[in-house]
Amino acid sequence: DITMTEIYALVLLASTLLFSEEIPTAHVSMHKFGKSIELNSKIIQLSNAKQEVTSLVSGHLEKYYVKAGESVKRGQKIALVRSILVSKMTADFISLQKQYLSMNKNYEASKKLYDNGMISMQMLNKINIEKSVMNSKIVALNSQLQTLEINTKELTKATANFTLYAHSAGRVSKLYLPLHTAVKVNEALISIVKEQAFYVESYLPLEFASSVKVGQKLVINYNDKKTVSHVREVLPELDTKTQRVVVLSSIDEKVESLFINSYVSSRLYFDINKEYIGVKTTALSFLNNEWVVFVPKEEHHEESKEHHDDEDEHHDENEAPFEAKVVEVITQDDEFSAIKGLELGEEYISAKSYYVKSMMLKSSLGGHGH
Repeated sequence: DITMTEIYALVLLASTLLFSEEIPTAHVSMHKFGKSIELNSKIIQLSNAKQEVTSLVSGHLEKYYVKAGESVKRGQKIALVRSILVSKMTADFISLQKQYLSMNKNYEASKKLYDNGMISMQMLNKINIEKSVMNSKIVALNSQLQTLEINTKELTKATANFTLYAHSAGRVSKLYLPLHTAVKVNEALISIVKEQAFYVESYLPLEFASSVKVGQKLVINYNDKKTVSHVREVLPELDTKTQRVVVLSSIDEKVESLFINSYVSSRLYFDINKEYIGVKTTALSFLNNEWVVFVPKEEHHEESKEHHDDEDEHHDENEAPFEAKVVEVITQDDEFSAIKGLELGEEYISAKSYYVKSMMLKSSLGGHGH
């Protein structure tokens, strides 16, 4: 078991660290606060935020260029399918191009014969029509190959390779088919989730339904980071489980590693602005089941300028230069908390209250030792 002496030593060490840390202070000031409410929320993604990449041809799945969870850019290669149809189309395209070149040479030669009166206009027109028909076939096949994202300008030989590309940036959600399996036409191979197409689904008590409006700010607390979103829609039906109003808000900034269906806490801010005296939210500390803010002791500053006898100096060694003032939290925003219990302009410890707690605990234990 840990003895009181060991506890005292630990607290003494903590208080020593306290003096090596710079304790930030600020002064109580006036701030405008909108009415707010804390909600339970869930990270979701609307159906149009998910892209399923399908194969436009049947074939054999040869290769995945990506893995589940990886980020991809628009136009990036994601899979390779070998298709007999693609092989035939590319072979036909090359063959038609060669035939067209031959027909074109034939037409140029026939035109010279016509100019010299050696063949009729009817014969020349017939050759030209055959050339135009061939060109139409090439244009049609070229369009089909372009739809398959096959660059016909670089096509020098027949190929069975059909490459699938990402149509938008995002993160690979799922690979549907195992390698070396048959692929059907329009069968989905990969699901890609758009990077920033995340929404927050929040559950609002019914009595606040008339207060929520499109555009209002909703701040989620995700991975100890506050992320701003804005209300985009209030759904007309209540959530069946919670019997609360469902509010959808879109996340406006890039957030790393968001996971769909994860539950988060959030705070919805209404448009009503009212002024209160406030402190930074980082100043709040929970002590003895009450919210407190630590403030410097006024007498500590005065006594530090005066001389004391040995007994007083010994007493001061164990006395913390701070005291805890109980406050009532009225409302909060991203950075500040509206409170009652402090005066405007009063100095307070704005952060690192855990160091101050250590100092006060050391003072308390020190006092018991006499």
